[in-house]
Amino acid sequence: MRLFVSKGLVLVAGLAAVPATISRAERHCARVDPRLETLDRFFEQADCPARQYSHEFLRVADEYDLDWRLLPSISWVESTGGRAAKNNNYFGWKNGKSGFPSVPAGIRTVARTLAESKLYRGKDLEEKLLLYNGFAHYPAAVKSVMKRIHPTEQVRSYHRSPPFIRASVRRSTARQTQALQ
Repeated sequence: MRLFVSKGLVLVAGLAAVPATISRAERHCARVDPRLETLDRFFEQADCPARQYSHEFLRVADEYDLDWRLLPSISWVESTGGRAAKNNNYFGWKNGKSGFPSVPAGIRTVARTLAESKLYRGKDLEEKLLLYNGFAHYPAAVKSVMKRIHPTEQVRSYHRSPPFIRASVRRSTARQTQALQ
C-alpha cells in the first residue's frame, strides 16, 4: 500500500481520500462509531452545513453525557442544521441574537449549558426543552427530529465519558435529589 500527501489530502492507493486535518482519533471514530454514519446521512439528505460537524456533535454529547441526537435535533429545529444560521449560531441561542466564534464553540456552549447549568441540571429531556424554548410544541418538535435521526437510541454513549465526568454527574444528581427531599 502506498501513501501520498498532496494539498492537504492523504491518499492511500486504491482506498479513499481523507482530509489530513482530521485527527487519528476522529478517523478511528468514523470507522467504529455507527452514530457518525447515521448523523452524516441525516444531514446529507437535507444538504445541511451541520454535516461537517457531525463528529463534534458526537464528541461533545459524549463528553457531557447527553443523548447524541439532542444537539443535532435542536440545530435542525432552530436553523435547519445551519442553513438559516447567522454568526455560527446553529441553535437559535439567545433568540438567535447571539453568535459564537465558531460552530464547534457553539456546540460546546449549548452542550455545557444543557448538562451543567443550574437551570438545566437534573431536569429530564422534556423539562430541558421547555426551558430552552418555552413554546409548548417545542419538545415534541425536537423529539420528532431525534426519532428521524434514529428511531431508538442505539447507545447512550458509544465512547464512554471519562470516569471523572461520570462521577461529577452522579455527585451533582445526588445533591439535587437530596435538596428536593
